[in-house]
Amino acid sequence: MNKKKLIALLLASVMSVSLLAGCGNDSGTSSTGGESNTSSSSTSSTSDNKTINVWSFTEEIPGAITRFKEMNPSFDWDINITVVSDQDGAYETALEQALLAGGANAPHLFTAEQAFVLKYTQGGFSGDLIPLKDLIPDFASKLAAADVAQYAVEVGTRNGDIVGLRFQETGSCLIYRRSLAIDTWGTDDPAEISKIVGPGWDKFLSAAEDLKAKGYSIVAGDGDVFKAAKDGAKQGWITNGKITIDPLREEFFDLAMALHENDYMNGSVDWQDNWYADMGGTGIRPVFSFLGPAWLINYVMVGNAGDTFGDWAITDSPVPFTWGGTWVMGTTHIDGDDKRAAVGQIIEWLTLDTTEDGFMYKFANGTLNDGVTGAKDTVASAVVMAKSDGTLEYLGGQNMYDYFIPAAAAAKSDNWIEYDRLINDWFADQVRQYYNGNKTKEQAIADFKQRITDELGFTE
Repeated sequence: MNKKKLIALLLASVMSVSLLAGCGNDSGTSSTGGESNTSSSSTSSTSDNKTINVWSFTEEIPGAITRFKEMNPSFDWDINITVVSDQDGAYETALEQALLAGGANAPHLFTAEQAFVLKYTQGGFSGDLIPLKDLIPDFASKLAAADVAQYAVEVGTRNGDIVGLRFQETGSCLIYRRSLAIDTWGTDDPAEISKIVGPGWDKFLSAAEDLKAKGYSIVAGDGDVFKAAKDGAKQGWITNGKITIDPLREEFFDLAMALHENDYMNGSVDWQDNWYADMGGTGIRPVFSFLGPAWLINYVMVGNAGDTFGDWAITDSPVPFTWGGTWVMGTTHIDGDDKRAAVGQIIEWLTLDTTEDGFMYKFANGTLNDGVTGAKDTVASAVVMAKSDGTLEYLGGQNMYDYFIPAAAAAKSDNWIEYDRLINDWFADQVRQYYNGNKTKEQAIADFKQRITDELGFTE
């Protein structure tokens, strides 16, 4: 699909994304999971031959680049930062208009989140990206040495060339309440809980029945499960230009109905007050688990923990999945070899540097800013995670990397397509229409397919 049509599609669909916010989507969330409300900002107003234009949808990467300059005083490039919130797709629209316009103010380095990254790495705007091997010396060996999850590399690959990498890993786990596990099964050992809740959804539902008998819900709402269930599919929503509902995704109708009919969940909606209340144990019933990556713990659950702080642990998800994450890319609008080298130096520090002076090590250990201990997070390099301190008080002293490293290795992206953000919302909405008794499954599926046809032009 060409660039101008992509922009028209994005503008036309902004309202539908807004209306469906909270229905199992990724819109409005930053790579760290918090809601991005940052307005457009800039450190300078012009772009010239000594200026690198950086675009992002959160302050995270711009802040990291500012730290990079502090650590490298000989790096004498000015950084022109533009941050636009992606609420209702605003960042994508602004970024794409800037890429189309080109010229001195065109982005040289920009970021994209999982929900929309494929549009840039493999879709209509992929021609604006420059292979990282042309920016970073000895790129292939540095990538191999970092031990980055293969699925994340594949997402950033265009026609055999890697054009985007990320710094943050988002392979996901089951995050559960220790006290509820002990009360239900007599153990809170992650290895034992893994066997009880999975692998697979049949075991998960059996565990839900055990928890219900004790007065607990296994999850807050269906949105928590959908993020994992959709990643189990073997095919994307569109295959060979045709609408495709993978059987493993269609099964989510039955899974969500089982959670609803059997009273296994609280009926909470992600990113809304009842969801946060469940994290702190103040919902309609105590909730046993959430499913997600490290950012969900550190940037969402910790802040809403209340009296449950320290009562949590992580173990394997019933099915492997990943949620979120930010890719970093350089563009063909970079003018001059010196500027290419400078942009490459930044991207290498963000995504490949495995030393203790690299961004990933500091991000993994919460030590990016001198004298300030920040949240620890999972990073793209398994090498960095393996040598980092992943213990969290929130998890009762458990080292989160023991489970997040294999979660990254098990995740996959071969079912992702560039329209996932929209289509996932539409599907989740139809599932809720079904289990709430507003539609039959057949009608919900028919309406879902019709929405894809009407909005995106694809047919069966």
